[in-house]
Amino acid sequence: MADYQTILTDLSDGIFTITLDRPEKMNAFTERMMHEMIAAFDEADADDDVRAVIVTGQGDRAFCAGADLSSGGDTFDYDKRLDRDTPMQEDGSVDWNHRGARDGGGQLTLRIFNCKKPVIGAINGAAVGVGSTMTLPMDVRLAADHARFGFVFARRGIVPEAASSWFLPRLVGISQALQWCYKGDVFGAEEAKAGGLVQAIHKPDELIPAARALATEMTAESAPVSIAMTRQMLWRMLGAAHPIEAHRMDSRAIWYRGRQEDAKEGVVSFLEKRPADYPNTVSSDMPDLSRWFDDPEF
Repeated sequence: MADYQTILTDLSDGIFTITLDRPEKMNAFTERMMHEMIAAFDEADADDDVRAVIVTGQGDRAFCAGADLSSGGDTFDYDKRLDRDTPMQEDGSVDWNHRGARDGGGQLTLRIFNCKKPVIGAINGAAVGVGSTMTLPMDVRLAADHARFGFVFARRGIVPEAASSWFLPRLVGISQALQWCYKGDVFGAEEAKAGGLVQAIHKPDELIPAARALATEMTAESAPVSIAMTRQMLWRMLGAAHPIEAHRMDSRAIWYRGRQEDAKEGVVSFLEKRPADYPNTVSSDMPDLSRWFDDPEF
């Protein structure tokens, strides 16, 4: 595994755990953390021993307390960061396609969205700002009973980021999403559960065991390639304009999988009343679904 500075990674029993590791800063988000988390998801996707990913935070105070605010008033003024190329042009206009104009939280959430493995957020404490929005493309969010959440952007003079304007309303509904973002307050785990943001609440010492049990339950008996394709199909169809788009995708996917050895093994193992041993792997046998999504005539 890679040598990271802001996160820890661990692989055991098919579960890849990413732990945000800046406890002295309440695991506050930095650009380095963004790059390291993206690299960790790359690592998880490339390893066929990984069946699921859990993301949590170090310590018992915070999952991620939001962006590191040590730059003071310039925290969100990306153009003043010396480690970035500027998107500002000589004539004073902005090149909006320049990488320096891209939101770092969004780069991470898009990477999580494209992950080929199920992703569980184990929210062990405060999850504020990007600490909340980075969890939105995760498939399931479990929370410790003392966890707190906050979409605080309007109170910091900015707006929701990390593609949360797409994810949040789809998860909790437009009315709940707008109320949380308008108020910009920090709320507890019970409100998060009532609003549909988290699935379950656990005592702190039971959170990771519960996440690991869920990861195992979701993946132990299913074909990894089927899981990877299903994750992409269901997430992407949230934005479909008509069910014909889902029918088109389903048709291509079932035709593709029906010809693979996994499908034969799935049926034969069922008839023989034995556990399945799926031969196909995500690294070798996962199709490029983006071609199917991007080209309706493909």
